[in-house]
Amino acid sequence: MIDRATVERIKDTADIVDVVSDYVHLIRRGSNYMGLCPFHNERTPSFSVNKQRNFCYCFSCKKGGSPVNFIMEKEGLSYHEALLHLAKKYGIEVIEKELTDEERERQSEREAMFVANEWAMNMMSEAMLETEDGRDIGLQYFTGRGVTDSAIKAFHLGYAPDHGQWLTDKARKAGFRLEILKKLGLIGTSQSGRDYDRFRGRVIFPILNLAGKVIAFGGRDLKGGMAKYINSPESELYKKSNELYGIFQAKSSIVSEDKCFLVEGYMDVIGMWQSGMKNVVASSGTALTDGQITLIHRFTENITLIYDGDSAGIKASLRGIDMLLSHKLNVKVLLLPDGDDPDSFARKHTPEEFKEYVKSHETDIIRFKAKVLLDSVKNDPQNRILAINSVVNSIAHIPDQVSRDVYIQECSTILDMPEATIAKSVAVARRELVEKIKKERTLKSYAQVQANPDSQAVANLPSSNEVLSNEPSLNNNQTFPTRTSNEPNNVAERKGTALFHSSVYPLEKEVLKYCIRYSYLPFCSYECENPKSPETPIVVQMNVLEFIEDELQQSDMSFTTPEFQKVFNLLKSNNNSFKDWITERKKELDKKYHELRQSEYEQIANSEMSMSDIERAEKKFEEELKKNRQIEEHNLIKDYAIKELCSHEDDSIRKLAMELSFDKHHLSNIYAKAGVNQSEEEKLTVLLVRAIDDWKNELINQRINVLFERMRNIAGQGNMQEEKEIQTELSALMNLRSEMAKIIGERIIFNKKI
Repeated sequence: MIDRATVERIKDTADIVDVVSDYVHLIRRGSNYMGLCPFHNERTPSFSVNKQRNFCYCFSCKKGGSPVNFIMEKEGLSYHEALLHLAKKYGIEVIEKELTDEERERQSEREAMFVANEWAMNMMSEAMLETEDGRDIGLQYFTGRGVTDSAIKAFHLGYAPDHGQWLTDKARKAGFRLEILKKLGLIGTSQSGRDYDRFRGRVIFPILNLAGKVIAFGGRDLKGGMAKYINSPESELYKKSNELYGIFQAKSSIVSEDKCFLVEGYMDVIGMWQSGMKNVVASSGTALTDGQITLIHRFTENITLIYDGDSAGIKASLRGIDMLLSHKLNVKVLLLPDGDDPDSFARKHTPEEFKEYVKSHETDIIRFKAKVLLDSVKNDPQNRILAINSVVNSIAHIPDQVSRDVYIQECSTILDMPEATIAKSVAVARRELVEKIKKERTLKSYAQVQANPDSQAVANLPSSNEVLSNEPSLNNNQTFPTRTSNEPNNVAERKGTALFHSSVYPLEKEVLKYCIRYSYLPFCSYECENPKSPETPIVVQMNVLEFIEDELQQSDMSFTTPEFQKVFNLLKSNNNSFKDWITERKKELDKKYHELRQSEYEQIANSEMSMSDIERAEKKFEEELKKNRQIEEHNLIKDYAIKELCSHEDDSIRKLAMELSFDKHHLSNIYAKAGVNQSEEEKLTVLLVRAIDDWKNELINQRINVLFERMRNIAGQGNMQEEKEIQTELSALMNLRSEMAKIIGERIIFNKKI
């Protein structure tokens, strides 16, 4: 267990931009950063990172949070494990109490697998460098291939001694559970039930994820066995289709170079890395997958495929083209001279020669495909038609219309076909592709809703008119329809695959949004009687949270959505903690600005200005200092609730807070220049009061609907007393609704202190 002080130190030290940048290439946009979401496949960035508030959020899949929550989600770790991960990253010492046997047993199996993999990597690396067999066999192989000591260290290369139970025996002595190593594929079991080392007698290539954790191994045979390479099986840590060899070593260079080289094998990566081209990864001999492309796209939009120049290399270069293009990537291909692979070519040439060869020989993938396919079918009309259709289909996968038009013009010349004919064929192929994708997404979303009706898939369902004519319509305007009189009050219903919420749901949500964003900011004041001095009333300040609480209490209202009420209660319970916290922060600000004042006054005093100039300089500095002090304190108060909620351990609280803390859309520069760019906070006194009044008004409408329904049900039954009671209440409610209609949008709170 980690003590509270250390937990707070870890949370305060971890920088969200720094943490997320280990996984995503971020681009500055205003005060935030944007990138492709690491939690789902996307082609347009929707993942926002807010440095000031120290959290991130995806507008599409709704995942994110503080650095701790991000690591929990990305690495599949518990809250405790994520804290340890960040402590290690930032060099923060964590002293934990000794775990009991029961606590050790409860530790995450996933973490145990990471620990076992790292231990095995270190054992096999040590075996190669410090045992006779390791040096004579494993190290000799790598040095014979020209691998340097720095590459051996950077890629953690190793050797598994050719003894049936070498690693197994060491694992037993180290106290590892063998079933964990079996799940990881480090240990196998023979038909006779005997345990053995799966990678024995092989040189080892550890596979690291983006965070630098060992998730799998590749082993190359050195004895001429049937399987030249064997790899770790898929496990909870390792999904081969989502990983790339060398991504951890390459990610920073991919970002700095804004380009990624993709090769096939381990040694190709190492060879190019040694030649100075460190922005290189390998698909490890598998067909390129959507997950691997997404991984690259998080860091760059430019990718060059490098293959051997023989027929096998040419065939390999054409695999996965359509997937690459559909991800909005700029794709080029480079064929090396026949007989060379990236490793051998790198060893024959200097880094400068290799880079120059790339620059002069890499070719745009569409042009390359068109020329390669046509060269092979010059005298075969039927296969020529197939080749042209294949090129057309690849162009159709390009999302950008301008890019498609450019390629249509280019291919018109290469294919010796009229541009209009190619354009028409591309348009048809594009429509078919879009319809196919829509149908697949819709079917997937409906399947998710059937399995979990409360899932986010509901909100992402496309219109049925565009996709499936036989499915019930559901568009963005129908997600939360107004409840009719025969529907239950304040109850979320399911009708088919769509969720129907009470009409107060979005109104409650709007109020909670302001509560989360501005909870502890001063909002208004009111006067109350001073028993000691009746002529001098006491002025009481209220923050946003206290104002909302007071309004709800006076109207006997509460949040009907449990998640909303949970967040509201948490904010109320944190009110006193906030006051203690801000008192300490103010003391720190006082000290900070006192030091700034002393330093600046000393500089002014030592200047050669006249006394009048010194007075003016001091006055100007004091004004700036006061303004900056107020802004800094204001931001601390404003961000407190958001930081607390968005780093909360409770998933539902964290996700709701993130959703309501971020605005996906921002005011256009056109309107900003026109002078209508008043911020939400500047309009808060109007917006919040109006939101509460709208909520009250809808509750009145709901009650009126219920009473009308009751009146219809008892009509003609002779129950005059009940009818009279209903009519009396209806009359009062109708009058109240009229009054509400007059004040909605007009009520103003004075004495605001924001």
